[in-house]
Order: sequence, then C-alpha cells, then structure tokens
Amino acid sequence: MTENKQTTPYELIGGKTAILNLVERFYFFMDSLPETSGVRGMHAADLAAAHDKLFKFLSGWLGGPDLFIQEYGHPRLRQRHIAFAIDEVARNQWMLCMNKALNEITMDANFRENLSQALQQLATHMINQDG
Repeated sequence: MTENKQTTPYELIGGKTAILNLVERFYFFMDSLPETSGVRGMHAADLAAAHDKLFKFLSGWLGGPDLFIQEYGHPRLRQRHIAFAIDEVARNQWMLCMNKALNEITMDANFRENLSQALQQLATHMINQDG
C-alpha cells in the first residue's frame, strides 16, 4: 500500500525559511516604496508585530503549521482589519509589495502566478471602503 500524500503550497514555496524571506521582503518593499505610503501608514512604526503575524498567518494559510490560529484563534481577517480604511488603492499597494516579494522567492512560475491570484482575492476580500 502506498501513501498518497499531496504536496502543500507551504512545501512548494519552500516552507518556513521561504515564508520568512517572503514576509521580510514584503515589509521591506512596504517600508521603502514611496508609492505604498498609504498602506504603510496603516501599520505601526515598528513592523515587527505585523511581520510576525503575517508569517504565522501565511504558514497556516499555505498548509503548514497553524501558528496564527494557535496563538490568536481564527484569523477573521475582515474583522481584524475593519478599523482600517481599506480601499482598492490600499489593496493595490499591498499587492504591489506582495508581488515584488513573491518575485524574489525561488518557485515555479505557475505556482507564483496562482499564489499571487489567491492573495489578490484575499486582499480584495479585505476592501471595506469605496474608492
């Protein structure tokens, strides 16, 4: 009998190390690109807590350890972000940072595109303000 184990996105991206690198690059771009100042302004001056939470969220979201849920409970992303005025501009700024970060992580091009599209859908779900 052979085990039929599916590979998770967590494994495809490269696990913990790759996700840590992705999050590091994401916040590097958010902190350094002038065109993302709107979404940067929604964050604390020190990005360490945001970095930690995004890493833990992505770990579980991609099929790895559910670190965010273990520490904070269900993500309830819209509820957790309702205090922030998120419109299409903010979503696009967030995605600019994420896509730049994704492009710096070694992975299959089709997987990168699918991951980017899934994150775009997630980011669009967070919109709570009209443009």
